[in-house]
Amino acid sequence: MLHLIVNPTSSKGQAEKILAEAEKKLQSEGVEYDVFRSTRRGEIAEHVRSLTEEGEHTLIAVGGDGTLNEVVRGISDPARVILGLIPAGTGNDFAATARIPEGAEAVDLILHSEPKFTDYLECGITRSINIAGLGIDVDILERCERKKHGGAKSKYYRSLLVSLMKYKAMKMKVVVDGEEREHSSLLAAVCNGTMFGGGIPICPPAVLDDGKLDLVIVDCPKRWKLPYYLTLLKKGKILTRSCSHHTLCSSVTIVPERKGNVQYDGELLPAEQLEARIVTDTLRMYRG
Repeated sequence: MLHLIVNPTSSKGQAEKILAEAEKKLQSEGVEYDVFRSTRRGEIAEHVRSLTEEGEHTLIAVGGDGTLNEVVRGISDPARVILGLIPAGTGNDFAATARIPEGAEAVDLILHSEPKFTDYLECGITRSINIAGLGIDVDILERCERKKHGGAKSKYYRSLLVSLMKYKAMKMKVVVDGEEREHSSLLAAVCNGTMFGGGIPICPPAVLDDGKLDLVIVDCPKRWKLPYYLTLLKKGKILTRSCSHHTLCSSVTIVPERKGNVQYDGELLPAEQLEARIVTDTLRMYRG
């Protein structure tokens, strides 16, 4: 039995169209499944938590990175779950890293391949399977949430422009595998996947099953250099510059001077600090 979990509003309703294609494929293959549609934020995590309290289950997220995040953080015991994803979001960053195609091809991957162990981040109050972070990415997402008009990508790029003009460096204490350091940062990202923000390759070397976190910290430059830094980020070249610090580790704690939100796979949650440790050889997932 496959449990399809859908955010009907994902990508302006595109998830429903992709779900219809997926259902046709499943029906033609004679696969038993059910569908859960969320009606509000947080409902997916609640449903998944209840569903997975007992027994083993195969969960298929139909949506984008936010939908996948809700499913992952709702799982009661990741060792007893097989996870699938049918990408139907705006950015689909994790799907790109995991080489998961859209639509019926994703269903073929689920039905005709073996699940692979896939790392995820245990973050104290929640989980992340792609990227968790602090800094200008949170500032952009907060501005996006306040905007009432325009599509997701339009809101993001308008918010980005405002953040470039107003963002101030964030001082933070970073503890990496027990070793403490301090930074004044543009952003700090704890990566399992390689992309965030709708296709920005912040950490191309990241691997989904290497048992390591990729910590990326980018120093905050003078304001007139910010557009150049963002260009490097968009091109996946920020790690080649001395402004960035890339560390492989098993755990990290980041304590910012300004309390507020942390982003987990693009979802904002209030937290005084970002804690993350890698969990490996536990969660199995259908991916390329």
